[in-house]
Amino acid sequence: MTVTPILTRSLKYGGIVSAVVAVVAGLIGYLVSGVPGLLGALVGAGLSAVFLGLTAVSMLVGGRAARGDGTSPVFFGVVLGAFGLKLVLFVLFALWLRTQPWMDARVFAFTAIAAVVGSLIGDLVAFARARVPYVSDVRLPGEPDSKP
Repeated sequence: MTVTPILTRSLKYGGIVSAVVAVVAGLIGYLVSGVPGLLGALVGAGLSAVFLGLTAVSMLVGGRAARGDGTSPVFFGVVLGAFGLKLVLFVLFALWLRTQPWMDARVFAFTAIAAVVGSLIGDLVAFARARVPYVSDVRLPGEPDSKP
């Protein structure tokens, strides 16, 4: 069974949500605290899009590296490695960005939270609208073996 259609749709919806959040939060951030608010919103939406997209991309890459076997140690290694990388990068960015005077940290935080919630809703919609069969790798008795 392949989850590629779900993950690619999830990436598409996540990109759309991030763009909408960037525009809306950028406008609100600019009205609340000027250019630092706008920059905080844009950085929050951008980093959220990158970090949330890395999850789906790591699953696609892991599936391809494991040749479609979602239970392979290679698949889990790629996904877990991407998760560890995301965790380290997030902590480094959070520590660095909280001290930057050129952006509003509160607008950044609210934007990041809005983008994550919106992306989760997008993932849910992508999963709910997917047309993936419940059973795909089953051979019935008497069917010819399709693998060499």
